[in-house]
Amino acid sequence: MKSLKKQRRIQIIAVAVVALIGSTALIGYAMRDGINFFRAPSQIMAEPPSPDEIFRIGGLVVEGSIRPDEGQRFFFEVTDGGAVVKAHYVGDDVAPDLFSEGEGMVGTGRYINGVFEATEILAKHDETYMPSEVIDALKEQGVYVDPDA
Repeated sequence: MKSLKKQRRIQIIAVAVVALIGSTALIGYAMRDGINFFRAPSQIMAEPPSPDEIFRIGGLVVEGSIRPDEGQRFFFEVTDGGAVVKAHYVGDDVAPDLFSEGEGMVGTGRYINGVFEATEILAKHDETYMPSEVIDALKEQGVYVDPDA
């Protein structure tokens, strides 16, 4: 009787371990495209990512850099004070109304042939908002000015 109970426990533990491994693998597989790493322009210029990697870039839009392209598309440049990355918006949507020169932004896309091709752009939504990743990158470069100070 004891060996039957022991055998049943071992079977339950084995099934639980297999289910845990399987669910972890499924979660990892489902998230493979949903995880976008954040990079500052200085990091991109130091170690350019591969063209098939989707990531987020953040920084300030360089003054005088927004140039129209066809339709809703346009060119612009992003800086963190240490480096400048050329960018091209290739998304289907219109850029946010608050997207402008000298303002903070975060874009999602790929770095192809020396140009960041943005499929999505997020802009600040009020006078003091800036994504924490952008603030950290600007602080590392020594160019961040705290608006509350």
